[in-house]
Amino acid sequence: MEATMIQKVGQVGVPVKDLERALEFYKDKLGLSLLFNTDRLAFFDCDGIRLLLSLPEAEEFNHPSSVIYFQVANINESYERLESKEVTFIDEPHVVGKMGQTEIWMAFFKDTEDNIHALMSEVQA
Repeated sequence: MEATMIQKVGQVGVPVKDLERALEFYKDKLGLSLLFNTDRLAFFDCDGIRLLLSLPEAEEFNHPSSVIYFQVANINESYERLESKEVTFIDEPHVVGKMGQTEIWMAFFKDTEDNIHALMSEVQA
């Protein structure tokens, strides 16, 4: 095996326009653990993967991020809990596919910076 093979995702970066507003969303609404923050960036822990929120260093980095899929045990309960915290969902939990006896459920939402993310859950059918 090559020494440069990718082993795992270590960190995901999400560009933000307003760091304080984004901090509140990811910490208070999504309930992620804040590791630390400065005036330009914040690091959260998401079960061993770091989530980096940062103000763009240059204009070419000033765009919405890739979709982050947050895995949850019960998508309906998580959806209801986040909706009660005024998280803006694009759709309701729904099946997007099936792998054998496992259904893949998702519900997409926006953060305060217009990035689109999703809740996902694998349910035994």
